[in-house]
Amino acid sequence: MSDYLPGLEGVPATHSNISFIDGEKGLLAYRGYPVEQLAEFSSFEETTLLLLDGQLPTAEQLTRFDDQLRSKRRVKYNVREIMKNLPATGHPMEMLQTAVASLGMFYPGKACLTGSALCEDLNYIHNMTVKIIARIPVIVAMWEHIRKGYDPIEPRADMTTAENFLYMLQGKEPDALHAQIMDSCLVLHAEHTINASTFAALVTGSTLASPYGVIAAAIGTLSGPLHGGANEKVVEMLQQIGKPENARTWFEKQMAEKAKIWGFGHREYSVKDPRATILQRHLEKLAVRHGMANAQLYETAMALEEIANERLGPRGIFPNVDYYSGILYNEMGIRTDQFTPIFAIARSAGWLAHWREQLADNRIFRPTQVYTGEPLREYVHLKRR
Repeated sequence: MSDYLPGLEGVPATHSNISFIDGEKGLLAYRGYPVEQLAEFSSFEETTLLLLDGQLPTAEQLTRFDDQLRSKRRVKYNVREIMKNLPATGHPMEMLQTAVASLGMFYPGKACLTGSALCEDLNYIHNMTVKIIARIPVIVAMWEHIRKGYDPIEPRADMTTAENFLYMLQGKEPDALHAQIMDSCLVLHAEHTINASTFAALVTGSTLASPYGVIAAAIGTLSGPLHGGANEKVVEMLQQIGKPENARTWFEKQMAEKAKIWGFGHREYSVKDPRATILQRHLEKLAVRHGMANAQLYETAMALEEIANERLGPRGIFPNVDYYSGILYNEMGIRTDQFTPIFAIARSAGWLAHWREQLADNRIFRPTQVYTGEPLREYVHLKRR
C-alpha cells in the first residue's frame, strides 16, 4: 500500500467490540448500550465492569468489583514522596504520567506478559486493572494538596469513586449533586473507540509492556491540547471573550485569521457530540439547584455556540465533549488544570478494556511509511566536503 493518509484518518487499526460511534446520528454506545442511558442509570463502577467484561454485571459481581476498587485506593508512601519532589508548578498531567509510571516499580509483576502461557492469567490482568483504576483518582486528588505544601487526604472506603475523589480533592464531604454529576461525567468520558490515547495504549500494549507503561503512554497522549487538554483551552477561550456580547466580534476575528475555535468539531461526529448535550444538561441542573458561580462564562458559551452553529454547522462542525466539560468542572470549584486529569481518571477504564482486548489476540504494531528522502547515494569523506 503506497497511499498516505495523514493522521491515519479512516484507517482501521484493529477489531474491537468495546464501543461504537455513528457520527451522523450522534450515537455513542458502550458494548451496545447508548451512553445516554449509562450516564443516567449506571455508575462509573458498573460501566467500567461492562467495558472490561462485555456484559452488565449482576449485583453480586458489581459489589465484589466495587469492594476491590475501594480496597486498593491507598498508594505506597514512596509514590507520595516522589510526588512531593516534583515541581509544584508542573502540570497535573505531567505529574500523573510520572506517578503512574512509577507504580510499576512498587507494584511489579508482568511475568504473564512474557511467559509461555501468554496472558492467559486473567487474574493478573484483572488485578492490574483494579489497582490502576482505583489509584489514578487518588493520585490526582493527592496532587491538589501536595503542590500546595500539604499532606494529602487519606482515601475512604465508604464512598464511591466519584464521592471519594471529590472528598480527597476538596477536603470535605462532597455535595450530593456534585457527586452524582461527577459520576455521570466519568461514565461519559470512560471510552470513545480508537482515539489518539487509546491507540497509544494499544501500540504500547502490543509490545507486552507493563500495564503501568501502557497507561503512562496513554496519559501522555491525552495531555495534548488537540486531545484531552482541549477542555482547559475552552475555558481560557471563554474567559478571553469575556461576555456574550463580545462573542460575534471574537468569532469573526478567529475565522478571518483561520485560528482554532476550541471545543468545536470532532473527527467522528458531523452533529453535536452526544456527550456535550448531556454535560450541558448537567450545567443547567446545577444552575437550578445551586445557581451559577460564573453564569457569564456559561452565557458566553451559549452565545458562541449559537454564532458558530450558523457558520460552522453547515460544515458539520458542532460542540464536542470538551466544550461544556470544562465549564461544568469550573462551576463545581475544580481548578482548570485538573480538568484533563479527570478525563484520564475516566478514560483509564476504556484504555484497560482495550489493553485486555489487545492481549487476547496480540500482534505488535509496525506500520510502514511513504519515504520522501534522498535516493541511495555514496558517502563523501569529511576532507572532500
